[in-house]
Amino acid sequence: MTGLVIVGHGTRSAAGVEQFAALVERVRGRGDVGDVEGGFIELSRPPLTDAVGALVARGHLALVALPLVLTAAGHGKGDIPAAMAREQERHPGLSYRYGRPLGPHPLLHEALEQRIDTALVGADRAGTWVALIGRGSTDPDANAEVAKVARLLWEGRGYAGVEPGFISLAQPSVPAVLERLRRLGARRIVVAPYFLFAGVLPDRIVAQSAEFAAAHPDLDVRVAEVIGDCDALADLVLQRYAEALGGDIRMNCDTCAYRVLMPGFADKVGRPQRPHDHPDDPVGHHHHHGHDHHHHHGHEHGSVAVVGGGPGPDDLITVRGKALLDAADVVVVDRLAPQGLLAGLRPDVLVVDAAKVPRGPSMAQEAINAALVAHARAGRRVVRLKGGDPYVFGRGHEEVQACAAAGVPVTVVPGVSSALAAPALAGVPVTHRGVAHDVTVVSGHLPPGHPDSLVDWAALARARGTVVLLMAVDTIAKIATVLIEHGRAPETPVLAVQDAGLPDQRSVPARLDEIGAVAAREGVCPPAVFVLGPVVALATTGPTG
Repeated sequence: MTGLVIVGHGTRSAAGVEQFAALVERVRGRGDVGDVEGGFIELSRPPLTDAVGALVARGHLALVALPLVLTAAGHGKGDIPAAMAREQERHPGLSYRYGRPLGPHPLLHEALEQRIDTALVGADRAGTWVALIGRGSTDPDANAEVAKVARLLWEGRGYAGVEPGFISLAQPSVPAVLERLRRLGARRIVVAPYFLFAGVLPDRIVAQSAEFAAAHPDLDVRVAEVIGDCDALADLVLQRYAEALGGDIRMNCDTCAYRVLMPGFADKVGRPQRPHDHPDDPVGHHHHHGHDHHHHHGHEHGSVAVVGGGPGPDDLITVRGKALLDAADVVVVDRLAPQGLLAGLRPDVLVVDAAKVPRGPSMAQEAINAALVAHARAGRRVVRLKGGDPYVFGRGHEEVQACAAAGVPVTVVPGVSSALAAPALAGVPVTHRGVAHDVTVVSGHLPPGHPDSLVDWAALARARGTVVLLMAVDTIAKIATVLIEHGRAPETPVLAVQDAGLPDQRSVPARLDEIGAVAAREGVCPPAVFVLGPVVALATTGPTG
């Protein structure tokens, strides 16, 4: 049978970890399920990677991954799939079906009803109000689910009323919902945590309820237990497992802020999810259990995406790069980045021209790094928009290192490098069967012979394939001389491509021994790319200029 990995978020609470482990054991003890393991995406052991690893080691390459979450919010929609994607990289051939969240479900409503009845100890339901307290999320759909469960819990059970509330990130808070019930005339209130297991947040519900009760001695306030390890929960896990195997996974996407524009949530649509710590998880940046947290950030923290914008045209950026740009609060832009993309940004986006960053005593790059970190620390989503690919002579990794050193979450989005795009847009393939089996991309920023140059020009001259030179407008004559000196044929064809992809793109052809003079005569100026080698003879578009 298909293996089942039960995926929990994780908690600092030892009791919560024990309850999770007990539930995994309970499910494992059932006859109608394959091999079962459980793991957490953060905060607790065992980590998800151990659980998946154990199943794979026992021959399971097809799994059901079941998110042990009550509502589909950031963890279920983003973090757990992201964690499973990392497992697929780790285990080639691993496939999984993703189960849907546990709630809302009648089995859970019955379990909640039992917990409330236990707290009532025989007191009548008609005089009892219930405050159903969910975790709370920045995702409105997840909060709406808690409101729906509150309504379903009220239906037909005879309580005076059931009101939803949240322990974090959403209103009404625990004191606010208790005050609301008090004003509705409640004399007896059962606070029911809509939580699976013990943890920091359920403890906080107990504390806040006790505080409110102490301030209002006329009220009878009781707190019910969490759902916990029980047969009802194991039944539901098996039901969700069977659904996933049968392909019957209906997700509620009609009101999901990641797909539908909800008022006040325009920043979420199409935005990739990353693993994060909930701001109420007491985590910070320290290590625990030996696995570190450099992937994680809270909702309120900013982030930096170093995005390759491609060679110039607005529509040669990646889909991911465009989505991040659309969600950005701040865009720090290079001279060579596609300027047309800036026109499409929301009017409230701050655009910082990297060329105009005040330099102060340090070099411009340090000032740019500092700006990225400062905006991210202020809670903004920052996109560093570069031309081409950020890791091809774009100093992108310096920015990534600066963010990482500052503890700012940073991601890199590759772009189409002009080293490959400019030749292509001019009709030259950098490799071609039977003509060139290698392509070397070289910075011409420093001329041959410069003490800081890291290029072995002699070795490059002996190579037979394609050479693409970036930032070489000022050095092309010297480079050509040195290449010929070390053995490259003087008649090797060269094409200079200026403003690749833009309306004024032009190509200037020449022989290697003449390119310096021709480029100067024709007024070739940056941004220009030189491509040299036998592939240049294959150019399909007639040279212009």
